[in-house]
Amino acid sequence: MRSPHHDAHIPPPPVDPLDRSRFPVDEWRLVETFPSRDDLGQMETLFSVANGYLGMRGNPEEGRDSFAHGTFVNGFHETWPIRHAEEAYGFARVGQTIVNVPDTKVMKLYVDDEPINLSMADLQAYERSLDFRDGVLRRHLLWRTPSGKTVRIDTTRMVSMTDRHLAVMTMDVTMEDQAAPVVISSQILNRQDGEDEYHVRSAAQGLDPRRAEGVERRVLEPQMNWTKGLRAMLGYRTVESGMTLTVGIDHVVETENECEPLIMSEEDVAKVIFRAQAEPGKPIRLVKYASYHSSKTVPVRELIDRVRRTLDRAMESTPARFMEQQRDWYDEFWVNSDVVVGGDPAVQQAIRWNLFSLAQASARSQTYGIPAKGVSGTGYSGHYFWDTEIYVLPFLTYTFPDAARNALRFRYLMLDAARRRAEVMSTRGALFPWRTINGEEASAFYAAGTAQYHIDADIAYALNRYVGATGDIEFLLKEGVDVLVETARMWADLGFWTDNGSATFHIHAVTGPDEYTTVVNDNLFTNVMARYNLRRAAETVATLASIWPDSYDRLTRRLDLTEDEVEEWLRCADAMVIPYDDHIGVNPQDAHFLDREVWDLAATPPDNFPLMLSYHPLVIYRFQVLKQADVVLAMFLQGDYFTSEQKLANFEYYDPITTGDSTLSSVVQSIIAAEVGYQELALRYFYSSLFVDLADRHGNTSDGVHVASGGGVWMALVYGFGGMRDHGSDLTFDPRLPADWESLTFRLQRRGSRTRVRLTADMMEFALEEGTYEEFSVRGEVFEIDNEHPVVRVPLADQGPLTPGPVPPQAVIGVRRDGSHITASVPGAWPGALD
Repeated sequence: MRSPHHDAHIPPPPVDPLDRSRFPVDEWRLVETFPSRDDLGQMETLFSVANGYLGMRGNPEEGRDSFAHGTFVNGFHETWPIRHAEEAYGFARVGQTIVNVPDTKVMKLYVDDEPINLSMADLQAYERSLDFRDGVLRRHLLWRTPSGKTVRIDTTRMVSMTDRHLAVMTMDVTMEDQAAPVVISSQILNRQDGEDEYHVRSAAQGLDPRRAEGVERRVLEPQMNWTKGLRAMLGYRTVESGMTLTVGIDHVVETENECEPLIMSEEDVAKVIFRAQAEPGKPIRLVKYASYHSSKTVPVRELIDRVRRTLDRAMESTPARFMEQQRDWYDEFWVNSDVVVGGDPAVQQAIRWNLFSLAQASARSQTYGIPAKGVSGTGYSGHYFWDTEIYVLPFLTYTFPDAARNALRFRYLMLDAARRRAEVMSTRGALFPWRTINGEEASAFYAAGTAQYHIDADIAYALNRYVGATGDIEFLLKEGVDVLVETARMWADLGFWTDNGSATFHIHAVTGPDEYTTVVNDNLFTNVMARYNLRRAAETVATLASIWPDSYDRLTRRLDLTEDEVEEWLRCADAMVIPYDDHIGVNPQDAHFLDREVWDLAATPPDNFPLMLSYHPLVIYRFQVLKQADVVLAMFLQGDYFTSEQKLANFEYYDPITTGDSTLSSVVQSIIAAEVGYQELALRYFYSSLFVDLADRHGNTSDGVHVASGGGVWMALVYGFGGMRDHGSDLTFDPRLPADWESLTFRLQRRGSRTRVRLTADMMEFALEEGTYEEFSVRGEVFEIDNEHPVVRVPLADQGPLTPGPVPPQAVIGVRRDGSHITASVPGAWPGALD
């Protein structure tokens, strides 16, 4: 048979993919030296500013040109009835989409009554930069107007990390050589219907399921518009979801020029216009404060008071003071979160952009979740997925535990909705929605959506990792244990027993992380994670009974929990079927995965990727082909249940049939490639993840930041190259520093202590920076650091095993257990068709 080995789809050797004449290397900033209309959407995403609650895309202040104007408030959404082609009981009924809220970024500039439009402007100088040290977007322009006058324009934009409802913007306009009339029109503009003020539709949605669903009607009902002095407010209520929003702006203008303000307000626009006769060398400085408040139930009139209070506080301060507070916040963030790679400034810049994006997506989300795109775009409709628990929470748990706790509390707060969903799906306990904003299931496609029951175990896994790392027993006793119990109940009820000589526990008709293989029996990832969920729930209940009996008594009464039920969880876990094929010597992804034919990825035209946009789902489901790591991910999360030999065999089997069509895949492939010895391949996968957005690897960065991929970058650095594992309560290290890197440094917070870890080719150093004690092991040897001995240096003989060859040598074994041959092909192709 033709080998399905997919060399063409393995990432190329590590190279810097950015045009450094336009994006120069700067370890602490993303800098653009000239604009382009060719990648407006990507740049709007990359230059977004956000705090996890409020996000503003990197649109120009003047409004043009744009791919998609965007300002988003986490959790603020509209609903609509989902219309299925064929109805069935239990299908999701109500869709949810994040709303593009009224835009306050707009500050239109006119000189001699001529507007500046970047795509046509005669620019003598241009620089735009996003500084990771203070979260401020800055832009500098020198504009030669049509009449030959030179204008200097400097702007800043910041979404506050210390006041989650506030954005601060400035515009400085200076006539360099000649006088001119200058007008600045500062606006609140409601673009919610998909059109901007020039009646240009936002980018087409097409058939890409990664993009947002549209609502073909008005979304925001005007409730009020109000102006006073230089302040304006607009208030709205969503038509179907009933959520409310109020947005307000206020201004300070500083200039020696004569300046006259004018204010106006309508239902969908408010304008504060400043008209000045500008003299050369006399700048006009406009400071604009914007505040957003939203609610599920609070009326607009109350939100008005909240916006007023936020703006009152802002007007009592200064932009310089807010930027100082912002810098202080980011100083603390980077002390805990920075990862430093020695010897490669371009890699360092990209790492920091990814970590910075994680802060912007999560820092002030608080009682809301962390959307797959943060608050940087409409991709995936602003929904929350398993991305948070598996890819983002490891970073937050070890660097920003307060944010991790908030994300887990968000899941606890939707527990009642998860119980209702479980009842609809005929199971006990709780079943968390595959994708949601308000807690109700919003996935209209069950095969690759709601069939992914593993989200229950993903949440339980993240919760246990958080409690183990932080020692936050209060959260566990008050809220976390309820999540563990209700998810364990779901698994025990969902599965079933068989007895063919020995009792075994099975879980059928589910979908694992690989969405190219759906509704299968005994998906390995699901079973492995469900087993963990069941055991940890039982162990936690037993711990409560032993150490906190009062909490245990409250728990049993609250959830009607019995000892027999807990014992049943352990029996289910112990008897859980974990597929293994000793003929081929790998763990099948599911009970029948190895019976399928193989997709010949090497022979597939490049334009046909991602496969989901070129082939009907049923075509894909018939083949051994993966959208993303499944068994490989299970080997990372539950690595202590697989031998080194199993990990190598499984990786070599599954890696060549994994398309990487999901941005969630390459980080996990990097981690396991490093562990089993494919160290060059590990670095290739890491680079692929590192530049997912910066180089628009998947062609959809315009829809928003790939937040989970950013979390995966941290995972690849710390778990992959740093070799950290946190199975159970132990912290272990088996490092794999890339040969071209001088060093790798990162920090970990655990149980009140902060440890700096520095890895070089021949040594691993651990330094206690805060706290009193930490214990860990390096390649089986246990070490301790404390206040008396705060530094330990561990000599390293090597950086782990090296497997021959840059990539796995063979994709699949060609003969099944029954003697039949596995063939490889491309669906729809015929001999000579692809030559």
